[in-house]
Amino acid sequence: MRKTINVFAFTLLTAFAGYAQPLKTPAPSPTQTIKQDFGLSSIELSYSRPQMKGRKIMGDLVPYKKVWRTGANQATVLTFGDDVIIGGTKVPAGKYGLVSIPDATNWVLILTKQLDITSPAAYKQENDVVRVNAKPRLVATAAQSFTFQFANVQSSSCELQLQWDKTVVTLPIKTDIDSKIMAQIETSINGDGDEAKKPYFNAAMYFLDNGKDLNKALEWFNKAEAQNPKAFWVLHNKANCLAKLGKKADAIATANKSIELAKEAKNDDYVSLNQKLIARLNAKG
Repeated sequence: MRKTINVFAFTLLTAFAGYAQPLKTPAPSPTQTIKQDFGLSSIELSYSRPQMKGRKIMGDLVPYKKVWRTGANQATVLTFGDDVIIGGTKVPAGKYGLVSIPDATNWVLILTKQLDITSPAAYKQENDVVRVNAKPRLVATAAQSFTFQFANVQSSSCELQLQWDKTVVTLPIKTDIDSKIMAQIETSINGDGDEAKKPYFNAAMYFLDNGKDLNKALEWFNKAEAQNPKAFWVLHNKANCLAKLGKKADAIATANKSIELAKEAKNDDYVSLNQKLIARLNAKG
């Protein structure tokens, strides 16, 4: 009888073991990957996000004057799709680890060739690519989760900001895109090809937005208008170009033509943009 009971119990345990599922719970420091279009490519960052949980962060959980993996669990990794400039150093496109040495008045942010730094002991200074000093600043609202974000994103510069608790630290990142874009313009505009497909509008906008030769921009706006005579957005930006050249009457006439085409297309946004441009020009007398 006892043998029968033991066999029955063993059978039940074996059956339950067969149906048992592994216990899954939320990660205490969840992984996040963020991607930012930048320059002519993008930047991607992968890191883990520890939580405050009522603990003292700076100078305690995040020790001062010691290497920190700048996150939790996994290594913090930055991927640049194109060459960038950090701390005056040209950094080739590729993957890099990001570690830091925090302190109350100055952080050292380190880009390294190592992609496996999950503890301070793994860090080797000889693999540094660039070091940047960054002054921490305090903000009013505490970040409960360790957070990275890309901020102040411009065509050739942006900032990688980290925050935990009330401390914010910023890493400036730049890229040289002007020479590349100018080379593209030279090839696409002046090279052989179908005139109707040449990117005159994009080239004109780049010159207009970046303080380059406005007369050349106007020439390209005229050619873009010839490619698509009903393109109200082309005419609006041509009007802006004329305004910057000091050709007020021509700018107003072009803006009014853009308004007519925008109304035909039922695009109220461009109607409003042109009206505001005309009002600004008239206000100047």
